[in-house]
Amino acid sequence: MPADVDYLRSLLRSFPDYPKKGIVFLDIFPLLRDPIAFETLITHFVHRLTSHTIAQSPTKKIDVVVGLDARGFLLGPIIAMRLGAAFVPVRKKGKLPGETIHAEYQKEYGVDVFEMQADAIQPGQNVVVVDDLVATGGSAKAAGELVAKLGGKTLEYLFIIELTFLKPAEKLDAPLYSIVKVDD
Repeated sequence: MPADVDYLRSLLRSFPDYPKKGIVFLDIFPLLRDPIAFETLITHFVHRLTSHTIAQSPTKKIDVVVGLDARGFLLGPIIAMRLGAAFVPVRKKGKLPGETIHAEYQKEYGVDVFEMQADAIQPGQNVVVVDDLVATGGSAKAAGELVAKLGGKTLEYLFIIELTFLKPAEKLDAPLYSIVKVDD
């Protein structure tokens, strides 16, 4: 495991039985409270995008970084700024002004809806989607559907933490990259 990944993983805090019994919650906020760790995290993502993802893109650039409500908003704007890309938020239903498009996704206790402003992505733009954690992949899949509805192309989904045992990559229309993989 690379040293930066080891370092970031060491700062994650575990909370057993949160938010409910049987779940071990991994808290990313210690990474954000430590300026060196936060810089390491952002630099890791930007290095991944500039050394791998952009090379795979036909246009050799990323036009838009989409951040998922709400922790994707903490990472997405910084990554977008470093790449010279736009930042576009995906929000829960009813939180964005103007005309929006929507996609539904399954949660453990029902259906939820994500929205994006209808003019946020132009046809043909290259997009990456970022959030803190991917579990089943449902919310990321919904974000990818929004990108596709507007004619964008999702190049990759980026996460700090991936719950690999739930097989989220199987639901997505582009490669998934995560820094920390949790197998159980």
